[in-house]
Amino acid sequence: MCNNHKNVTMTRVLSTPTAKAPFEKTTIERRELRPHDILIDIKFSGICHSDIHSAYDEWGGGMFPMVPGHEIAGVVAAVGSKVTKFAVGDRVGVGCFVDSCGECEYCLNGEEQFCTKGVINTYNSIDFDGNPTYGGYSQKIVVKEGFIVRIPDSLDMDVAAPLLCAGITTYSPLKHWNAPGKKVAIVGMGGLGHVAIQFAHAMGAEVTVLSRSKNKESEALSFSADHYFATSDPATFTELAGRFDLILNTVSANLNVDAYLSLLRVDGTLVNVGAPAESDQYHVFSLIMGRRSIAGSLVGGIRETQEMLDFAAQQGIAPKIEVIHADQVDEAYQRVLRSDVRYRFVIDISTL
Repeated sequence: MCNNHKNVTMTRVLSTPTAKAPFEKTTIERRELRPHDILIDIKFSGICHSDIHSAYDEWGGGMFPMVPGHEIAGVVAAVGSKVTKFAVGDRVGVGCFVDSCGECEYCLNGEEQFCTKGVINTYNSIDFDGNPTYGGYSQKIVVKEGFIVRIPDSLDMDVAAPLLCAGITTYSPLKHWNAPGKKVAIVGMGGLGHVAIQFAHAMGAEVTVLSRSKNKESEALSFSADHYFATSDPATFTELAGRFDLILNTVSANLNVDAYLSLLRVDGTLVNVGAPAESDQYHVFSLIMGRRSIAGSLVGGIRETQEMLDFAAQQGIAPKIEVIHADQVDEAYQRVLRSDVRYRFVIDISTL
C-alpha cells in the first residue's frame, strides 16, 4: 500500500470482495497528492449498468475486491502544487477514466478513451504505477486535474452524476454521426435512452423511440420524443422500414440486428452504445442492400464531456433519478436488472 507516505487519504468505500458478492463497507487508501492531482469529496455516485456487468464479472477481467462507480460528482477538497484549473470548493465531476498516456494521436486529439497505450478506467483497471483503481462508491478520490470536468452551477450535483457516463455515452455518437436535422431512432427507454432522447431533440433531430412495449410512451413524449413505437408489434418494422438516418441502440440485450438494420435509409448507421455479454448476429446482406453501417461508440473525451455538461445545463437536460442510500446498492442492482428504475440510481455518498 502506501505505508511510506504520510499524506495518503483514508476513505470509506463500498466494495464487493468477489463477483456477485454483496457490497461491504470498508476502507481504502487514496494516494498522496502529486503536483497535478486533486482530492475530491464525493457527494453523489451514479449506478451504471456497466457497474453491474463489472461487479458480476459478466465481461470477464474483473479485479476484486472492486469499488465500482464512474459517475462521480463532488467538491474539490485539496489541490496539488501545480494545479491551475480548479480550486478548493469547485463543483467537479469524474467520468469513466482517470488517466491516459497523453502522447498518442488520440490523446492529443482530445479522445483519451482511445489511448493507444490503454486508457486507465476509473475502476477495475491497473494504473501506470501498477496499482488497481477504485471508483466512486467512495467518500473521496484522487484524480489528475486533466481528467476532471467542471459541473455548471445550474446542474444539481445528484442529477449531474449520471451525465458523466450516460450523458457523454449518448451525446458523443449523436454529435459524431451528425444528428441535427436527421431522423433519429433511440432503441431503449432506460437509463441511457431517456437521456439520448433529450440530447437528440435539443440538437434538432426528429426523435423516434423504439421500446418493447407501449408502457413508457407518455414518459418518452415528456422527454421530447416526437414518435414512439413498440418493437413487440411486428407492424412496427413494416411501418418504419427505411425511415431512419441514425439508430442509437442503448440496450444491453441482444437484438434482432437484421430487423433494426431494415429500418435504416440508404447510408444509415446503427450505432451501439449498450454492450450485451453475448455476441450479436446479423446477415451481411442487411448492410449491402442499403450501404448501411453498424458502428459502436465509447463514451467521449474530457473536452467533449465538458462540452456535453455545458450543453445539458444550457438546454435544461437532466436524467430522471432516484437517490438511494449506500446500504441499498445491492437491492438497486437487482432492480436495474428487472428494469425497475426510472431511470438512474444515484448513491448519496453522505450515507456511506
